[in-house]
Amino acid sequence: MLSQQELYVSAREHYASIGVDTESALACAQKTAISLHCWQGDDVRGFESSAGALTGGIQTTGGYPGAARNFDELTADLGKALSLAPGTYKISIHANYISSARTVDRDALEPEDFAAWADWACRLGLGLDFNSTFFSHPLSENGTLTSADKAVRDFWIAHAIASRRIADYLGQRTQTSCLLNHWIPDGGKEVPADTLSPRLRLKESLNTMLADKSLAFCKDSVESKLFGIGSESYVPGSHEFYLGYAVSHPGTMLTLDAGHFHPTEVISAKISSVLCFLPEIMLHVSRPVRWDSDHVVLLDDETRAIMHEIISCRALDRVHIGTDYFDASINRVAAWVLGARSTRKALLFALLEPIDELRRLESEGDNTGRLALWQSCYSMPFGAVWNELCARANCPDARWIHDIRDYERAVLASR
Repeated sequence: MLSQQELYVSAREHYASIGVDTESALACAQKTAISLHCWQGDDVRGFESSAGALTGGIQTTGGYPGAARNFDELTADLGKALSLAPGTYKISIHANYISSARTVDRDALEPEDFAAWADWACRLGLGLDFNSTFFSHPLSENGTLTSADKAVRDFWIAHAIASRRIADYLGQRTQTSCLLNHWIPDGGKEVPADTLSPRLRLKESLNTMLADKSLAFCKDSVESKLFGIGSESYVPGSHEFYLGYAVSHPGTMLTLDAGHFHPTEVISAKISSVLCFLPEIMLHVSRPVRWDSDHVVLLDDETRAIMHEIISCRALDRVHIGTDYFDASINRVAAWVLGARSTRKALLFALLEPIDELRRLESEGDNTGRLALWQSCYSMPFGAVWNELCARANCPDARWIHDIRDYERAVLASR
């Protein structure tokens, strides 16, 4: 039986025969940062003292035991997940995951309320991303940035401004850009008589909250959605709205979420078009099952297609990859690991495609050769290269689920 190293050497030779350097692919797959979301660990509850039921179309299903109940438990679970997923990571946190002991509403959040997150990230050498939290709040029930009530709009604008200061602080602490994502749950269950006014109010709110251009470490992004629970018929923050806003407001990125479009649409088909007009974009890699259900990312066709587009467009430095899902029906730490490994596995698969040769064949009109070469990639010994990446990170495929079981018995079972 061949050893892992012998299998890898053989795979390296196979890939070299089609012009692919596996060492370069491994190095790129290892160093590319994937932003892993914190809210998988506690079902999007957060740490606010007044936290109640989830609203704004946010739902988690299942009652698997062991959900994190506080900052220490959540970061311990995250640390365990990171130890079992090869590669470089950032952690994306929502504003409702306040780590200080203060009781404060969202419009009055301060950077110091997230100092514990920064301390933890610096100890582990991690970058941080941030998300303003416009849901699960008494003032989010009838609109946030689009509300006809100016006092409500002003509250949420203040929250967004506070979030931007926090993101800048987290970026300064970790010495890497902090991507700040803005998504609002606003919309209508039925078709409104006036679809324009909420969008004009949203545009004005965005202009106000994003006015400060002095935040060197904060990079803002806006996220669309097709529909949600309670907003089935009308969403002011549509793809068309936010694409137009991002294009017309330099410095604002667009977030493409895999579950936020029509079931027949995929974000892999949108990446190259958006890159024609925006210098950078942000991704929320998820797995919708018939709707925006945020299932755990797997190595499925769309995840591979997303990574193929990034590499084919030579846009790895322009596309920020993040995950966004929450499943309470399985072990939550295992869900993190599954999603992180699947996302990076898809990235490595794309890095092992002979993109330059495929482009050459296409430019010469040899579409037959292009298709034949592309399809041959699926029978290449990819598994041996992936296992090499895992071996170098000391988290082999054959072992990680056993480590999760041990962690469940030792830690999660007592919660």
